[in-house]
Amino acid sequence: MDLLFIADPLASFKVNKDSTLAMMRVAQEAGHQLWFCESRNLLWRGNSVVADCQSLQIKPSSTSWFELAAIEGRALNTFAAVLMRTDPPFDIEYLNTTWLLSAAVRQGARVMNHPQAVRDHSEKLSITEFPELIPPTLVTRELSAISAFHEEYRDIVIKPLDGMGGMGIFRVGPDGLNLASIVETLGENGARTLMIQRFLPEISQGDKRVLLIGGEVVPFSLARIPQGSEIRGNLAAGGKGVAMALTERERTVAERLAPILNERGLFLVGLDLIGGQVTEINVTSPTCFVEITEQTGFDVPQFWLKALEKALN
Repeated sequence: MDLLFIADPLASFKVNKDSTLAMMRVAQEAGHQLWFCESRNLLWRGNSVVADCQSLQIKPSSTSWFELAAIEGRALNTFAAVLMRTDPPFDIEYLNTTWLLSAAVRQGARVMNHPQAVRDHSEKLSITEFPELIPPTLVTRELSAISAFHEEYRDIVIKPLDGMGGMGIFRVGPDGLNLASIVETLGENGARTLMIQRFLPEISQGDKRVLLIGGEVVPFSLARIPQGSEIRGNLAAGGKGVAMALTERERTVAERLAPILNERGLFLVGLDLIGGQVTEINVTSPTCFVEITEQTGFDVPQFWLKALEKALN
């Protein structure tokens, strides 16, 4: 099969742990032909959605690890699958890309994750569909509402809706120190909506990434454990990644959500859970394939490939 990966520049990949590269390697080893482009290389041209893309060969070297052929213009509906793996933020250009991909879907392209589903599932706000699975949560621009929430729960976390990698996350304890200043700064004086949640002390055991692939649950999570005085477990914020078998609660939550999200076109999802409660539903470019595979022996890339081949047959 010809597989088109839409991703960030290959030279920016962290070769030792990049999930997209792990997908590429296992697909190539299985005999599939890889193609690559960036989102900027998608065009509406000649009444179809086209990628100015390049055939890609993955090489064993850890330095010069890829080889690209000459650029070719190919309609997206000529590929067996189009895999959108561009990292957030979900800004206007990311949104523009999903609209182009939706046009390609109308022309018969198989895009994973489905662009309409990606647009419909804000990685933070989508948790509100499942209120029984999440911690106490408030979404607002209003300082007065946040102050009342803090008064009720005493220990809270405040974060922007468009943050990634732990960026812009603040904890405000019982003393309420700097609450107004934090809200005014993060919320740009009421111009931006914020999410506020009760602080979950179970973060000390890790912010756990659980992967859902093709409606099935990977049986291990990657617990991103905060280090030192840090409250953020995100690997980008210095958290330590430790793979763990799913708890009974985590498996129950994941098995409930996996078929629902897959039915909507979300083939690959990364649930974030703290203390068994869902804090985010990641649908843009979920990661942690390599860390889980290396630490547990459970081959996540192979699991992904088998699910992909099954979905395309």
